[in-house]
Amino acid sequence: MALEIDVITLFPAMIRAPLGESIPARIQERGLAEIRVHDLREWGLGRHSSVDDYTYGGGAGMVLRPEPVAAALAHVRRPDSTVILLDPGGERFGQARAHDLAGRTHLVFVCPRYEGVDERIRSMVDLEVSIGDYVLTGGELPALVIIDAVIRLLPGAIDAESTTEESFATGLLEYPQYTRPATFEGHPVPPILVSGDHGAVRRWRLKESLRRTLRLRPDLIADRPLTRDEARLLAEVRLEEAAAGDDDVAPG
Repeated sequence: MALEIDVITLFPAMIRAPLGESIPARIQERGLAEIRVHDLREWGLGRHSSVDDYTYGGGAGMVLRPEPVAAALAHVRRPDSTVILLDPGGERFGQARAHDLAGRTHLVFVCPRYEGVDERIRSMVDLEVSIGDYVLTGGELPALVIIDAVIRLLPGAIDAESTTEESFATGLLEYPQYTRPATFEGHPVPPILVSGDHGAVRRWRLKESLRRTLRLRPDLIADRPLTRDEARLLAEVRLEEAAAGDDDVAPG
């Protein structure tokens, strides 16, 4: 059964164009996901289809009114829907949430604009999500990020091995990868990768994944229980980094 997604936005073209290209387009063509985009002004008020107004109490900018959003949700919402408001104060989006959303049947994204939404709109949604601690001009780009992260996890969307070995799938960053040529500007591919020893390759990849995570995202290792093999390899990495004088890697 296809994952159904409805997006409520003031700028439908910002959503449709990116999702009509590359892997997202193929996912929809295969019937794995059905994405519908709705212009919030369809439910706007008055002859100008107004969707926003000045904030009570004064201040710069406009705020989305609750009536158009409520009407739009009444049109698309179902008993199995998960309604998501894109908001800087929401839950930080991560791979675990992407997997969670990929297992649902109907997602509805509400994309704010201007200075945000009338506070009463928050009671209409099931989840508030942020893609990071910064402010964008609207919710369209965060919605695209989340949709892309979710639909690529759907069964049959892409090669299953790609999603099991990539960054964050195991709680670690992905190991370094190489392709031809075997040597480029004096930098060769690690010999172990062309050795034919699959066990040694798997061990190297895990070790380098730990090394990269320790260097770039040590918080991921701090928050993650390690297997016996991972702990042993991580100890090796720490010793090697210490011997190399890498000040960016803390000793274990």
